[in-house]
Amino acid sequence: MENNDLIKWMQKWFEQFMGRFDRLDKFMDIMSGRHNVLNGERLLDNQDLCQMLNVSKRTLQRYRSAGELTYITIHHKIFYTEKNVEKFIRDHFRDNPDEETVEKE
Repeated sequence: MENNDLIKWMQKWFEQFMGRFDRLDKFMDIMSGRHNVLNGERLLDNQDLCQMLNVSKRTLQRYRSAGELTYITIHHKIFYTEKNVEKFIRDHFRDNPDEETVEKE
């Protein structure tokens, strides 16, 4: 093997090696629960959503029971898709919370 061939072979080997590390890193992210993803869409659990909306777990339960917040269950754990959470926020949280309390003169 000439020097150039050896360098090309080593570069190709190194790229394959790093590609395997990248796949392993993604797999470990998924398995560790750091990034829950379903069909390419990020999933939020109760804790994530409680912190995001500043509500209790019981409040989330009320939203689910009333059919206001769509959820999925995976292995007895509740998740919310990012898309459904965004829709819930648009539908249930106003830009101006004092809008109804303003009296007309």
